[in-house]
Amino acid sequence: MKTVRINEGVELALVDRGSGPPVVLVHGFPLDHTMWDAQIEALVPDYRVIAPDLRGFGRSRQSDAACPPGTTVTMGRFADDLAALLDALGIDKPIVLCGLSMGGYIAMHFQRKYASRLAKLILLDTRSANDTPEMAAGRREMAARVLAEGPDPLVESMMPRLFAAETPKNHPQIVESLRRVMLGNDPKAIVAAALGMAERPDSTGWLPEILCPTLVLVGQWDAISTPDEMQAMAEAIPGARFVEIAGSGHMSTLEKPAEVNAAIRRFLKTPA
Repeated sequence: MKTVRINEGVELALVDRGSGPPVVLVHGFPLDHTMWDAQIEALVPDYRVIAPDLRGFGRSRQSDAACPPGTTVTMGRFADDLAALLDALGIDKPIVLCGLSMGGYIAMHFQRKYASRLAKLILLDTRSANDTPEMAAGRREMAARVLAEGPDPLVESMMPRLFAAETPKNHPQIVESLRRVMLGNDPKAIVAAALGMAERPDSTGWLPEILCPTLVLVGQWDAISTPDEMQAMAEAIPGARFVEIAGSGHMSTLEKPAEVNAAIRRFLKTPA
């Protein structure tokens, strides 16, 4: 991995491998770039694959001056970080942007702010709707607990909803690996992102304005961003493709990597 300083107090660690058209992979909450390991290996033969750890997550760093404890980092700010990262890497050609869950929220904000920098868009296991008042309040309450107690309460509340029912039985190593990643993240970064998600706007009205080729992908048993909800998103985006991954929950990239990789590669190989 390498590290790129994008602004005062923020350094992003990233995988940057391969050559060819740039594909940027944006991880979910509260994870890091390793959730894309299988996709990175599948794509590097034909693409330049860039998989950052978002500010404060994984090996990325942000100073207390850049993000004091309890600060909110909005989805738009994360999108600005991606644009700054592309500038720092000297990438001026349009990219393929791929985001899962919170990474999808960020990707939709990036599309709205930097549409000219996008060649294609891939939205995995994500939502365009904003939080209900009850959901937003729950995020804020959990953020306060994380700030006081660390990430353990959040991780324990999230884990049962992330996977299809069969995954913990058949692939317990995937579940435990993800748990370790979540527990290893900086509580300050977790809180900042949780507060940002709580206040994110409803982006459903943006969907008809997405004009670049778009793939919408969801796990069959995703309980967080359901297939029905994501199919409705795909229908609202002009010309979007919709793919449902059988047997997967919310973490489709980890649960069914071969199927996700095949869907992404088919999409990328199709002329724009």
